[in-house]
Amino acid sequence: MKYNLLGLTGLKVSQLCLGTMAFGGRGIYRGVGTLDQAAADAQVRRAVEAGINFLDTANVYSDGLSEEITGQAIRNLGLQRDALVLATKVCGRMGPGPNELGLSRKHILQQVEGSLRRLNTDYIDLYQLHGYDPLTPLEETLRVLDDLVRSGKVRYLGASNLAAWQLMKALASSERQNLEKFVSLQAYYSLAGRELERELIPLVQDQQLGLLVWSPLAAGLLSGKYTRGQEAPVGGRLDAGSFIPVDRERAFAILDRLRPMAAAKEASEAQLALAWLLHQPTVSSLLIGATRINQLEDNLRASAIPLTPEELQQLDDASQLAPEYPGWLIKLSGQDRLSQTVLS
Repeated sequence: MKYNLLGLTGLKVSQLCLGTMAFGGRGIYRGVGTLDQAAADAQVRRAVEAGINFLDTANVYSDGLSEEITGQAIRNLGLQRDALVLATKVCGRMGPGPNELGLSRKHILQQVEGSLRRLNTDYIDLYQLHGYDPLTPLEETLRVLDDLVRSGKVRYLGASNLAAWQLMKALASSERQNLEKFVSLQAYYSLAGRELERELIPLVQDQQLGLLVWSPLAAGLLSGKYTRGQEAPVGGRLDAGSFIPVDRERAFAILDRLRPMAAAKEASEAQLALAWLLHQPTVSSLLIGATRINQLEDNLRASAIPLTPEELQQLDDASQLAPEYPGWLIKLSGQDRLSQTVLS
């Protein structure tokens, strides 16, 4: 297992992170997975054995049950808390009341205490906004997050599912007010979904943020279980009604390129799809989750698969985004100037 620094911090995270959305399976998360405590313990044990030191959850996953199971797994396995990087999130609805969601000071302070209790820990390594709150002033959110870091309850701050302008506004506001800044972005990115490259990846590179990737297999579409013209297998993420909009025909074209390459390497399509992401320079860690231990084993092997520049180019060509304004014009207008400059 390789480890990457998370953004501009000194914190090292494994390039694969165990996602726990399938732990519990309560409410709307039943379609993702219904792993009980014993199954979760087995996954955490195997992940740690493979060198994973990074676990990601959220307060809304199964209405807090995922956090409870994750914390209990750490205790059941006798794992050293300080050896792990434990991440969770806040924003989504956690009750019926008008203040039981969002990014207000009231909700965040209530939820950080709930997450600490459910995880049975006295600090959270990476506390992430799970989305955007259009009602709460940004300064209110950033100030309470800064308070949490200064109190010691939170070590680092991250964002998730924000637009580039929202993230940059937050970073600039934090710098202007001398507040703790986000060190990472957690976002959807896959061979079948590369929209992140239009605005957010240039921002991540410019601001030197860590990039944590969720759903790197496009809700399982790139797992190899799905084929063109056949019904989706029962029990899969897509069968459960994934909210991720994926152009399936485009994804199948990518799979057409993945299959012979995977066969030649004696690997799975999923492993190659993950390996492509691990070769992207902006990626700090991929969130992998599984409903069965053999799926986890398959994903773990992705970190050992090398891809040549030619193979990377083949996959890049098969999954390339269509040009979009103003990106194509920005690239065109800069070519002449860059061609006359020697960059050291």
